[in-house]
Amino acid sequence: MKLLLVRIVLCSVGLAVITFGVHEFYDRARPDLGDILGVVLWLAGGVVLHDGLLVPAVLAVGLVIHRSPLRPVLRGGLLTVGSLTLIALPALLRPGPRANPTVLPSNYPLNWAIAVCVALLGTACVAYATRRGRRHRRERGQRSG
Repeated sequence: MKLLLVRIVLCSVGLAVITFGVHEFYDRARPDLGDILGVVLWLAGGVVLHDGLLVPAVLAVGLVIHRSPLRPVLRGGLLTVGSLTLIALPALLRPGPRANPTVLPSNYPLNWAIAVCVALLGTACVAYATRRGRRHRRERGQRSG
């Protein structure tokens, strides 16, 4: 019963936020039918990308690393790289030259690649330390046993 109440409250809050967002969109933008269709298509594209690309990729990676003793480390690294990519995506997808060069002044693809390489290097270091620690504990256990 308590869980049902929590779900009802969370759904009510979610619907209130969605209603507020739709109201603000309509009130501030005064969209015509083309604008509304553009937003609907953009949101539908997000659902298609999520369900058609992201979910199968995550499941495939999960199948590959399923039996690995380093699974938590690999999952942490993949989560970090995925988050970096998600945050950088708007700047990475920004096309060509801009009218105002101060809007996106940096070399975002290079900066993203550096950040991803640092995250992968950190993941590799943690994976190495984890394997080494497990091997060391195993050897120490065999000597004392």
